Amino acid sequence: MFARRFFISLPIFTLIYILQESVVSQFKLFGGGFSLFLIFALLWSALGTPEMGALTGFGAGLLMDLSQTASGPMGQWTLIMILAGFAVSYLGYGDDNFRGNPISLVFTVAAAVVVIRLIYLILGLFLGSDIGSTWSIFVSLFSSAFWSAALAPLLLPIVTRIHEALFDVKSRI
Repeated sequence: MFARRFFISLPIFTLIYILQESVVSQFKLFGGGFSLFLIFALLWSALGTPEMGALTGFGAGLLMDLSQTASGPMGQWTLIMILAGFAVSYLGYGDDNFRGNPISLVFTVAAAVVVIRLIYLILGLFLGSDIGSTWSIFVSLFSSAFWSAALAPLLLPIVTRIHEALFDVKSRI
């Protein structure tokens, strides 16, 4: 039953990934824009159990590694997303006050996006990737926090309804 629901969610993530790669990555926004797929995956993880969050992180990280815009080695996004999916879902697991409050979900996802990108940057430094100047890193992290905080409230009702329909879980959001 668990595997069936996980594989049913695979086309949903594939559709969001294709939307990210073909449409959203073409936008030229302040600070480099946003990752719709990353926000979607973190919201999906926050609504599930820690095990489902880790599986979601694995699938999302694997797709992010296949992206043309990924500059790191294969597996870097997968490792980071497994840990992030587990951590985000673990923070709210068993606490209905956390999951029932959209503000806490939005804040957690916006903060997690910045932390994930910072970890990706630090891990990239260890692996020998080139990075930009300190100012460009700061602007990129600030803009990712801004766009995540702006888009997460818009995506939250959609993600909640899809997650609720797929996993038969009633959320109070």
